Amino acid sequence: MKQLVEGLHDLEERLRQGGGSKKIEKQHRDGKLTARERIAQLLDPGTMFVEIGLLVAFDQHDGQAPAAGVVTGLGKIENRPAVVVANDATVKAGSWWPETITKILRAQEIAMRNRVPIVYLVDSAGVNLPYQDGIFPGKYGAARIFYYNSLMRRRLRVPQIAAVMGSCIAGGAYLPALSDVIFMVEGTSFMGLGGPNLVKGAVGQTVDAESLGGARMHTSASGVAHYMAKDDAACLQMIRQKFRELPVLAPAPKGTPPPKPAEGLYDLMPADHRLPYDVEEVIERLLDRDDFLEFQPDHAPEMLCADARLAGRPIALIANRRGFLKTEGGPRIGGIIYTGSARKVAYFVENAERHNTPILYLQDVSGFMVGVDAEQEGIIRAGAEMVETMACATVPKIILTLNHASGAGYYAMAGQGFDPNFTFAWPTARIGVMEGDSAVQAVHGPELEKLKAAGQAVPADLQERIAKTRADYDRWLDARHAAATAHVDAIIDPLETRRILSFAFEVASSHGHREHLAIETL
Repeated sequence: MKQLVEGLHDLEERLRQGGGSKKIEKQHRDGKLTARERIAQLLDPGTMFVEIGLLVAFDQHDGQAPAAGVVTGLGKIENRPAVVVANDATVKAGSWWPETITKILRAQEIAMRNRVPIVYLVDSAGVNLPYQDGIFPGKYGAARIFYYNSLMRRRLRVPQIAAVMGSCIAGGAYLPALSDVIFMVEGTSFMGLGGPNLVKGAVGQTVDAESLGGARMHTSASGVAHYMAKDDAACLQMIRQKFRELPVLAPAPKGTPPPKPAEGLYDLMPADHRLPYDVEEVIERLLDRDDFLEFQPDHAPEMLCADARLAGRPIALIANRRGFLKTEGGPRIGGIIYTGSARKVAYFVENAERHNTPILYLQDVSGFMVGVDAEQEGIIRAGAEMVETMACATVPKIILTLNHASGAGYYAMAGQGFDPNFTFAWPTARIGVMEGDSAVQAVHGPELEKLKAAGQAVPADLQERIAKTRADYDRWLDARHAAATAHVDAIIDPLETRRILSFAFEVASSHGHREHLAIETL
């Protein structure tokens, strides 16, 4: 775990450098802060910033799109949870890659789902034109950003604050225009449907950028922008002032420390992901020492359900036990969901929904039980009950994938397709339909059986295909691949897990809103 975390930190540090030191220096020479410097000044001093999607596209575009050119995440502004979206102008002038759209939409979904304000720090040259086919058209293309803008402004009443702190070109100008408040910075901001070159070519007018779309023009002549700041620092302080005008939230609860120190988390997960470990040891290093009560501990113990507290907040915990477990009905394999355990979890989730208790899923699931006995016991119907109660629950749901998240078990444990509020993973997480060896058997098994029956050796071409299948699955199952494709919001250091989960539940619970995002936006 320590090696995995160190490798993760090295990768994250490289990505946080954006376009590199020369581009950062240019940003400073232009009188502008970088995206990360802006966020640091915007957030309350000493508070954490939970970055969402830092690893997105890190393995794409020949490494030229660190963080997909946009920084997205969660922080506190004037003691209020907020979502922040900041274009990184050190990466291709802040232009939009296809994955940039994915990140902005995810940030907006977090704001809508949790009813928290969202701040856009705009500094972008617009669409990265060579990739326009993956950006401009489609249901989840750039247009959906403006769809979410409109829903938040007119229907959901989610505060949106936009600060144009550099370029804001073409259709991208509608992002601030569809926000509640627009700030611009004197001398460095530009907002327009076309720049000076395009205007000259389209309508034959010769005009400089400041006269065409500068801060002074938009705050005096056009009236499109509402406030003008003298520089980036002043602009960020004006945004903070706007946050002070919002209603005061109730303070977050205070809890008791876990019974065991977090440092032990590095030593718990086995080096071989197939080996068992004690999930209670994880729980005792994450959750409060007070008010832990396991639900039906002797029934279907492969699924651990418990009422607990995290930083003083009551939560419902659902976790997979690993290893071989003795029960009255015979031995059970941990990580597998049986008929009884599916129904146990379904009932537990129903109670959490009735009592308005948010749910934390600690995922280490290999799937549902298969075989004659399982089918005759009605595993399909029991699994459907588990999925249905989870899908229809409106309380906040947060996932932490510790190890496996495989097959339909991943879905039943609030997989990403069911709109959990947040999805986090440890570096040891493995998300996929099945493991590589199982995939080899599923894909190449019949061919191997024929060769075995005929007493023939495995030919070289089949060996190559088997090796490729294993290599593909090793790559697909890596937690970094899940983060690069936005299948998780973030990979987190186990030592930071309690702080991040506590803040995520604070964000999810701050407004008290309970509704399904899909119902509201479709």
